[in-house]
Amino acid sequence: MRQINELNTSNRILMGPGPSDVHPRVLKAMSTPLVGHLDPEFLEVMDDIKQMTQQTLKTQNPLTFVVSAPGSAGMETCLVNLLEPGDEAVICIHGVFGTRLADIAERCGAKVIKVESEWGKPINPDDVKKALASCKPKLLAIVHAETSTGVLQPLEEISKLTKESGALLVVDAVTSYCGTDLRVDEWGIDALYSGSQKCLSAPPGLSPVTFSQAAIDVLDQRKTKVQSWFLDLTMVKNYWEGAKRAYHHTAPVSAMFAMRESLRLVLEEGLENRFKRHQQNHELLRDGLENLGFEFLVENAYRLPMLNAVKIPKGLDELAIRKQLLNEYNIEVGGGLGPFAGKIWRVGLMGESATINHVNMLLGALKAII
Repeated sequence: MRQINELNTSNRILMGPGPSDVHPRVLKAMSTPLVGHLDPEFLEVMDDIKQMTQQTLKTQNPLTFVVSAPGSAGMETCLVNLLEPGDEAVICIHGVFGTRLADIAERCGAKVIKVESEWGKPINPDDVKKALASCKPKLLAIVHAETSTGVLQPLEEISKLTKESGALLVVDAVTSYCGTDLRVDEWGIDALYSGSQKCLSAPPGLSPVTFSQAAIDVLDQRKTKVQSWFLDLTMVKNYWEGAKRAYHHTAPVSAMFAMRESLRLVLEEGLENRFKRHQQNHELLRDGLENLGFEFLVENAYRLPMLNAVKIPKGLDELAIRKQLLNEYNIEVGGGLGPFAGKIWRVGLMGESATINHVNMLLGALKAII
């Protein structure tokens, strides 16, 4: 049996699709001494997190909290609580994560009506209108920032169409949260989930979520039990709300400490300043990559600033160069998924990784390699 040595990981420069680099203050917060998950001091931490999550999502929703699991669990939380067997759900698919939404909805027993667009392009509102008119939808679910393709999906027109149909609007904001404008109340979003490890720059493993009153009403009127015990909001909300908190599960205390500090950093910088920083560094990276012969997958109007999907110039071995970036320069970038595997890179500029230094380090390394 081999000896297990002390852990000593490399100090990577994280420029992939997540996680992103973490601020030293967040790492320090993680080392704070533990308290119990029902300790009055920890309940104050939960209240702080709830308040700051509401601020960063631009919502007054009382049911705003953090799922003690990664963004995929946030996705499942939204769907398993709002869908029952036989419900009709319109699911928009323009990448990997729309496909995952459809899979989960089907596992809930819902009849899924798919609205699809070519990967790398946004969903067409006209197609959404037709799909909504073809059924009696309980909800429409859509990805705001498709991490697999780098598409930023406009939401306001689709929200209007969804409301006119009487359906709830469910939004995946895993990659957009704290990196680009996101207005839950103004845009009429009924349920939204995100992740801690992208533009928030907290450690992976937590999922901020929020539910409107309309979504809570649907939850309260369910005829069947939520299929997941752990994600059942009828119980989870009692741990996050009210004067007397009801035990539900042991929250990841250290991860919550880290998230609290990450949210403090976001609000100290200011949301608009943060959005501007992501956009400016995207433009700097764009100019540098295009000068090296890279082309962007997504047209400019729908391009994510924090997740840059670029086509590999002909004659270059994308996997070999990615390995060289990692092994010789300590820089991580992501490869393509699905039909884009081996054809594109996904270069992340998220949170603490969205800096001029990160951009210049990557461009300098690429110039040396190419």
